[in-house]
Amino acid sequence: MKKLTLLMVLFVQFISAQELALVKQGDKFGYITKAGEYAILPKFKDAKNFSEGMAAALDNGNWGFINAKGDWAIPATFTKVKYFNSGICLVEKEKRWFYIDKTGKELQMPPSEKLYDFENGVAFIRQGDKIGLINPKGEVVLQPKYQVIKGFEGNYARVKNNDKWGIIDKSGKEVVNTEYDEIGNYYKNTTWGRKGEAFGIIKENAFKQVDGADKIWDFYAEDITYARKNKKIGFIDINGNWVIEPKFDKVRAFSKSLAPAFDGKKWGFINTKGEFVVQPMYDDVEVFSADGLAPVKSKDWGFIDVNGKLVIPTNYQITAVGFGVFRDEDKGFVNGLARVKANKKWCFLKTDGTILGNQYFDNAELFQK
Repeated sequence: MKKLTLLMVLFVQFISAQELALVKQGDKFGYITKAGEYAILPKFKDAKNFSEGMAAALDNGNWGFINAKGDWAIPATFTKVKYFNSGICLVEKEKRWFYIDKTGKELQMPPSEKLYDFENGVAFIRQGDKIGLINPKGEVVLQPKYQVIKGFEGNYARVKNNDKWGIIDKSGKEVVNTEYDEIGNYYKNTTWGRKGEAFGIIKENAFKQVDGADKIWDFYAEDITYARKNKKIGFIDINGNWVIEPKFDKVRAFSKSLAPAFDGKKWGFINTKGEFVVQPMYDDVEVFSADGLAPVKSKDWGFIDVNGKLVIPTNYQITAVGFGVFRDEDKGFVNGLARVKANKKWCFLKTDGTILGNQYFDNAELFQK
C-alpha cells in the first residue's frame, strides 16, 4: 500500500513538472505534452500558459486556475488574472487588484499605489514617484527610491534615479552606480553604458570608453557584442576591444560562435574573425539556438545547422500575430522544438524536421510548466 501511495505521489509530481503547450483547436483551448499528446483536451473558451504548475482558464465568464491534470485548483471567480511567479499571482475581482497564493488565499502586502507581478522572488512597490522592491513574504527589500526599475534579467535590473541609470541586484544593492545616460544588461559582471556622447564598457564601476563607438548592443550568449562606429557595425569583446572592425550594415548576436550579418543585399553568418562562413543568400535570419539550428528565410523559413547546411526546408512561418509575445530567441528551436506555421496551421517541429505528434493547431504557444 505504501509503495502504491509513493508511486501515485511520484506520478502527480511528474505530471506537475512536465512542460505543456497551450493550443487552440476551433474555438477551444487545451494543452499538449512534449510527446505530442493531449494532456488536457480543448474545452476552455479561453486559457493562458502554464506557470509554476498552474494555468489560468475561463469558466462562465470568470477566470480561475487549473493544475496540470486539468482539474480546478482555484475556482473561477476572478475578472482578470496574471501569471504565477514565486508562488504568487496578481488577480482582479470586483474592480480590485490583489495578490493570491496557490490556494487562492488573498495575501497582505505593503501598500503600493500600483501592484506589479512578482519576478523570480521580487515585485515592485510604488509610493509617490518612487519604486522599490518587496519579497514574497511581503517584506520590503528595497525602500522606494528609484524613478524606474526595469524588469529583472536573471538577478539584475536596470534602475534610474535623478535621470541617470545604474544596475541593482535582487537585494537592492547597486552593482553599477546610477551615473549613466544609458545602460545595458548585466552580463558576467559587465555591462555597457553611455556617459554624454561616450559609449563604453563598465566593469567594477569603472568605465572604459570604446574607441569611436556611438552605439553598443546588449551581450547575449557569448563574451562579444556588437557596436556601431562611423555608421557601420562591428563587434567588441567583454573588455571593450574591437575584435571585428565595423564593416556591416546590420548584424545580430553571436551564438555557437556564429553571428547573422547583412552584406547590403542578403543575410549570412560570420565567424569570430568577421569572415562569412555561411554566405549571404537569405532574406532574413535569426541567431543559433542551443540546439545548434538557426532560422533562415528564403520567402519562407527553414533551419540550417552550424555548417550552413539547410537541414529543414524553407516551408514555414515562425512569427505569431496576436496570440503571444515572442522574443527573437523564441522564434527558433527551444529545448528541441520550434513553433512554426504551415498551410495556415501551427505545429511544433522537431530537430529532425518531423512534426510533433503529426498534429496541427489553429494556434499554439511555447511549452511552459
